[in-house]
Amino acid sequence: MNIGNLAADAVTARTDLLAPSVVAAFDGWAAGAGECFVAEIDPDLADTAAFCERYDVPLDRSANCVILAARREGRSWFAACVVLATTRVDVNGLAKRHLGASKISFAPMDAATAATAMEFGGITPIGLPPDWPILIDAAVAAADRVIVGSGLRRSKISLPGAALAELPGAVVLALLGRAITSG
Repeated sequence: MNIGNLAADAVTARTDLLAPSVVAAFDGWAAGAGECFVAEIDPDLADTAAFCERYDVPLDRSANCVILAARREGRSWFAACVVLATTRVDVNGLAKRHLGASKISFAPMDAATAATAMEFGGITPIGLPPDWPILIDAAVAAADRVIVGSGLRRSKISLPGAALAELPGAVVLALLGRAITSG
């Protein structure tokens, strides 16, 4: 199996390339783990555009996981959104409505890394706290394979998009990812 121009190994064979919470998620997900592969990358190229360019991965095969901070009536919580790299999360529209938040924003980097126990630039929906909502764009779930983070900046995971819809707390939403427009 390859991820772009990188040779990839089964995630079960290279747990050293996964954050501890991601390893634990795969341990409890034996069926899904067989379809998931991981490849080591240069951690300086973990950001999507640099990764895709260097390793010959089309942007529409790469999925970004962003962490949102939501609030309503004195309660606050985190949620994750997963969209293709060719789109942006509809944060103030669909995500906010679906989560029932009165206020919503991107979680600050330090809060996101502390809450996920993952490295910034490697945050993945796999291994997030089980009580977190995970909103997945329908285009991600429909993809035959997508590339996501591993919890670490030094590797990426390839898996069927439909596998992400099986994660605890996952909900697939049409039009969560909005086309990126120039200007």
